[in-house]
Amino acid sequence: MTKTALVAIAEGSEEIEAVTIIDVLRRAGVEVTVASVGTNQITGAHGIVITADCSIDSCVDSSWDLIALPGGIPGAEHLAASQPLEALLRAQAERGALYGAICAAPALVLGSKGLLQGKTVTGHPMFQQNMDAKELNSESRVVVDGNCITSQGPGTSLDFALELVEQLCGLVKREEVGAPMVLTTSATAYY
Repeated sequence: MTKTALVAIAEGSEEIEAVTIIDVLRRAGVEVTVASVGTNQITGAHGIVITADCSIDSCVDSSWDLIALPGGIPGAEHLAASQPLEALLRAQAERGALYGAICAAPALVLGSKGLLQGKTVTGHPMFQQNMDAKELNSESRVVVDGNCITSQGPGTSLDFALELVEQLCGLVKREEVGAPMVLTTSATAYY
């Protein structure tokens, strides 16, 4: 059975995070729906235009194996203000299904909704002091606590997306997706 994921975006979402999440999940064979808070065509935090598949409003009667949120400012603020997204996230958490956020979104979206209580999390260093969570792990690029996955920012987006694949589809699928990306432990060569 094909796994499903909802990736919510808004005006000012961090493009690297959004596109990396969408791309990597699709490489894993996940059926990804990109839903916009606001208009279907958004301009990201750095001026890149992204077109969503649908509006978040049209997603409220569906369930997902994963809901993932990119950060970015003011993108995370717009996501936090969305009542339909809040309803989806609360239902996701209550079902014990996977949800994840990166950058500012762990604090501004999940934390502001009480969805980090009892969880160990991470997020962008500028927002870590605002985490309403059991514990902050500021050293790890990605933190998994039960059904909640959090990450620090644009530079950790590939790690985050691959962890989403692993949590959703297993370690073998993560390795299948990661190998052709030429991921190594050290990406720098010195001469």
